[in-house]
Amino acid sequence: MPKCRMTTPLLLTLSLSAPAFAWVPALDEPAARAVIDSAYGRRDPVVTYQTVDLNVKDGQFVAGKEAVRAFDGGEACVADWLSAPLDFARGSRPATVTVSGQADQLAYQAADARDRFRNLNAAEALGAELSGARLPAGQLRVDVSVRGLPTEKARGAYLARLKGADGKLVAPVRASYVNDFKEDAGRWSGTLVYYFEPLKAGLGASDRVELLLRTEADTACAYSVTLDLGSFQ
Repeated sequence: MPKCRMTTPLLLTLSLSAPAFAWVPALDEPAARAVIDSAYGRRDPVVTYQTVDLNVKDGQFVAGKEAVRAFDGGEACVADWLSAPLDFARGSRPATVTVSGQADQLAYQAADARDRFRNLNAAEALGAELSGARLPAGQLRVDVSVRGLPTEKARGAYLARLKGADGKLVAPVRASYVNDFKEDAGRWSGTLVYYFEPLKAGLGASDRVELLLRTEADTACAYSVTLDLGSFQ
């Protein structure tokens, strides 16, 4: 699977009128033009994704002290992760979390057109062919790179949820994998992919939302990673 960086009409309209620095659930002509112009170097870059770096350096997450909180299992879960990030006997570890939407996938399409010495305009980008190769309106893509899995099959044991506006846990509408899984010294690493519909869970296009993760490990530990939908388009 190549790496790419339905809601009600009312919700989509509300989300599209959100602040400029907000996730775009459904591309319109101005947003598409901005992403394309960015890819062709006609304007300052448009940020189309957010990556949270969960690698550990000097006893802290690279993304910051508050990057990960314990959702279940107690604070010892996070403390153990920080003290022994490469001790996979306690389970695999997420390395990065990247969140993106339609704009990121258009950025890849525009860069591909540019590299093939073609010009891509907004009308073509919003046409059926290219639109059909992107996420459906209202969907958010979350890529979780993990390392330390005991087997490739164990990747299916990961669980991911969003915390809805009412506190309810929201399951992804589908899940997949990037074709990058590999084995090294008896442990597997690769990228899990989850697709969510945040607007249906009452979340806004510029909200800070909680992504909840359970690894394949048979423990009570579950983790909360904050994603900022207002940091990209």
